[in-house]
Amino acid sequence: MGLEFALYRLPFAVVGVPLTANPFPMQIESHWLQQQIDTLALISEEPAPVVTRILFSEADLRARQHVKQLCRDLQLTVTEDVVGNIFARWPGADPELPAIATGSHIDAIPNAGRYDGVVGVLGALAAIRALRASDFNPLRSIELIVFTSEEPTRFGIGCLGSRLMSGALNPEQALTLTDIDGTSLRRWLEKIYGTEPDLSSAAKSKAYAGFIELHIEQGPLLDRAGIEIGVVESIAAPATLRVQITGEGGHAGAVLMPDRHDALLAGAEIALAVERAARESQSRDAVATTGVFRIQPGAVNSVPFRTDLEIDVRDTNLAARDAALEKIRAEITTICHRRGVSAATVVLNQDAPAACDAALTKTLENSAAKLGLSSLRMVSRAYHDALFMAQISPTAMIFIPCRNGVSHRPDEYASPEAITAGTRLLADVLRELAAEA
Repeated sequence: MGLEFALYRLPFAVVGVPLTANPFPMQIESHWLQQQIDTLALISEEPAPVVTRILFSEADLRARQHVKQLCRDLQLTVTEDVVGNIFARWPGADPELPAIATGSHIDAIPNAGRYDGVVGVLGALAAIRALRASDFNPLRSIELIVFTSEEPTRFGIGCLGSRLMSGALNPEQALTLTDIDGTSLRRWLEKIYGTEPDLSSAAKSKAYAGFIELHIEQGPLLDRAGIEIGVVESIAAPATLRVQITGEGGHAGAVLMPDRHDALLAGAEIALAVERAARESQSRDAVATTGVFRIQPGAVNSVPFRTDLEIDVRDTNLAARDAALEKIRAEITTICHRRGVSAATVVLNQDAPAACDAALTKTLENSAAKLGLSSLRMVSRAYHDALFMAQISPTAMIFIPCRNGVSHRPDEYASPEAITAGTRLLADVLRELAAEA
């Protein structure tokens, strides 16, 4: 069955059983979990209800310390790699067996909400608390991963930590990534950790027997259908373009219209071309966004001489995504030539989609049914660290509903009941997987 059909067959893809008693004495501490989510939301660069935690900001570093302390409070073994990925391990009875991993991220884009990524980190801690309280003793170690920079805000490229873990990003190339101020990742790491970074040490291979990421859906399907759990089958393929347009500045009153080479107007045409490429695609999952648009000098009485764009193009169909990407690049050339400006275009990433592990996906469905939770197989249009973990480990994702599908906004909301349901499912699956030899 094709992905497009599977995604839209809501009434027929629901799996569930009547609610029955949980055969295992395990309870999620819902009040504790919500309290931790609310507490972490207050660690922000902007006042509530806004949550902003950009990579390496003071708020991001404080949030990391806070989460590491929560892990230590649970008597987990906490380590950190060279790029800042945090690992909190509950050692199993057989430390030679590859661990079962779970986790997500806690960095947040500007003007965001409190649930994106955070549910997968704090929910994992709540799941481990519940397993400990039930006197479960894992055979395999269970490891929580807090990934560095899932959001692309600082360097224009998302999933920095998991890219390096999976080997999808060349370590030397990663060190040359720069932020808007021209500061490189190398310089940031030297500033924070005080040493010359060797990013090759972040790579992991065959370290995990499985990886499960719990996350809010960031879309409306579960909420609209009243379904409790989304079981992700595949994750869409993202690509990111960074475009720098250089024109000619001048006084807004003195440079007549026939003589203008306005970098802003070229950028505006390109942004419309980005929208057009997605709308005209033959793939129903095609989306394209110009999420960054900066101009210089930014004065009302000056013709803009430079525009910087960052463009996100994604699809579940790799061929359709790449076709849209090439169409955009061709439009950039045409528009800039017509307007007499120049453009430097860099592809920051051009990733392939990921398929979730069939066996783990079925395990999630079976556990959801056992717990009396309705479920739906679906596609993740947003990309996550699971996209790259799938390159080094069997991987699956649990989605929970978020109200009206709203995300990346302060009014992002997932109910305590939805969070608890997803955490119960995560705990049940972790217990099953960590008990297997």
